[in-house]
Amino acid sequence: MLSLDDIETLLLNQGQAQYSGEPVTQLQHALQAATLAEGEGADDELVTAALLHDLGHLVQDLGETPTLRGVDDLHQYIAVPFLRPLFPARVLGAVQNHVDAKRYLCATRPGYLEALSADSVRSLALQGGVFDAAQAEAFIAKPGAADAVRVRVWDDIAKSPSMSTPPLAHFIERARRCALC
Repeated sequence: MLSLDDIETLLLNQGQAQYSGEPVTQLQHALQAATLAEGEGADDELVTAALLHDLGHLVQDLGETPTLRGVDDLHQYIAVPFLRPLFPARVLGAVQNHVDAKRYLCATRPGYLEALSADSVRSLALQGGVFDAAQAEAFIAKPGAADAVRVRVWDDIAKSPSMSTPPLAHFIERARRCALC
């Protein structure tokens, strides 16, 4: 289990690493996703999910850009056991399902696949590829799928080397407000 203080330390230290194949660090990506969520009026749980959606990349060390080596790091699942004691199911579900949300959006939103970054396209193939119609329908019918789709959209946008964000402490405070303990 990680405490909120542990998560903050992890983001501050490990978050300085480059976000694989993107022009931002892991921390910049997390802060940007949370800022986008906040800008759309998302509540504390969804802002926290946006902040922590890629935490699984930071709790394991697979080196730079594992997708170039054909590795799916399963980051959407890796983070959940660390977060389960801290956050409600809504946060966990959005974190765990943001990868399947990409697969869903590729199947249902025209132009979405073509707009993905090169690393997102590589990871998509490793994560099972684009959903077929039945898979897409089954995914979006799951509880919390709409939240995961929102997190995924913020995830895709949160890759700007010049975007201004509030500091991490601002989002850790929002996380504290929705934490279970």
